[in-house]
Amino acid sequence: MDRQELERTLGETFDDAGAAAVVARQAGDLADGGQFDADFGGELTVETVVKNLQDAPGEYTLTERWNWWLGALDLSHGGYARFSVRPDVDTRS
Repeated sequence: MDRQELERTLGETFDDAGAAAVVARQAGDLADGGQFDADFGGELTVETVVKNLQDAPGEYTLTERWNWWLGALDLSHGGYARFSVRPDVDTRS
């Protein structure tokens, strides 16, 4: 998965460039780990991430949307909580 493309797309779609960088980094780590591929029989893509985050409640921030999706993945398959983003994370780094 192209982390830069994901970061750009998340920033544009959810209007939150700071959180987009953090979420893209976590999504890249998730993709690199191979768990998503093994659990779902396909590569984690930018489109997959964006589509699933758009399914979250509309009032959620980008970080909340990411954690919401990961929570669902963790409940159904286990092992995804480690890719969550803490809401108080410093997005300036």
